Amino acid sequence: MPAGLTAMRPLARLIVGGLVSCLAVGCSAGPAGVAAPGSAAPAASSPATHAAPAPGGVSKILVIMEENHGTPEVFPSGMPYLWQLARRYAYASDWSAITHPSLPNYLAIFSGSAFNDPPDCVPGPGCAYPAPSVFGQALALGKTARSYEESMPRPCDRSDSGAYAVRHNPWAYIPGEAAACRSGDVPAGTPSGGALASAVRAGTLPSVGLITPNLINDAHDGTLGQADAWLRRWMPVIMSGPDWRHGRLAIAAVFDEGEPGLQVPFVLMAPGLSGAVVRQPLDHYALTRLIDQIIGAPPLRQAAGAPGLAQRLGLKAG
Repeated sequence: MPAGLTAMRPLARLIVGGLVSCLAVGCSAGPAGVAAPGSAAPAASSPATHAAPAPGGVSKILVIMEENHGTPEVFPSGMPYLWQLARRYAYASDWSAITHPSLPNYLAIFSGSAFNDPPDCVPGPGCAYPAPSVFGQALALGKTARSYEESMPRPCDRSDSGAYAVRHNPWAYIPGEAAACRSGDVPAGTPSGGALASAVRAGTLPSVGLITPNLINDAHDGTLGQADAWLRRWMPVIMSGPDWRHGRLAIAAVFDEGEPGLQVPFVLMAPGLSGAVVRQPLDHYALTRLIDQIIGAPPLRQAAGAPGLAQRLGLKAG
């Protein structure tokens, strides 16, 4: 890991379930497994400073997926904007993917299992996985779910097309949720218009949301600089909406896998988080468990054995 991950001056930390911050150098211990960072992060260019935790806690989560780069490649210089967000809010210093290649990692996060590590296959016989997903869990609880896929031609598209890769769209692999996928798995649009921007403006982001940039903007075929520029365009838009400003929304950014290793960046942005670093070894199932905590669902499959990230960060789920 880069030396910058550990060479920072303590700024603040969140006390579990509360809003109390410790601002002095040499603060005492906070939530278990969370270390105070050592140097103040520059402010992100977003309205995030004005967001405060909602009284009921975070009730929505968006997961932004990136591709095929390990932590030392990304932080600090590969994606400086994402690093800025990581230092401002929270990141994990020892986060691992589950396996290779892409598809089983997406399934791990959104279905709680890698299902025996399938190849990057096209949805169909021999390449389909059982319900529920976290999307299905949310819907079963009367909540909402959406998957926003950049460059996808039509809802729940089960074929590759241009810069859209179906292997990065896990909902398309769950035949037991096919109808929900057709209605909730939609083309993302752009920051100026489309399904995602409209939901941001209206304050109707889903309880469980996935944002998948296309193959250029997720750093699979494009560069880390292009992926960082994509985030720089989108994050101020997302953070300008009422879901973020009213403290209802958490945003996670994570890479599916590294190449050749498995250690990848994980960043969590939520109102009330300030400069937290989780040093405990964690993997994608901790994110599955966090999603389930936010929507009030039981941990899905392998997530039942994952540590509770919300407790470690003092994040109140509502």
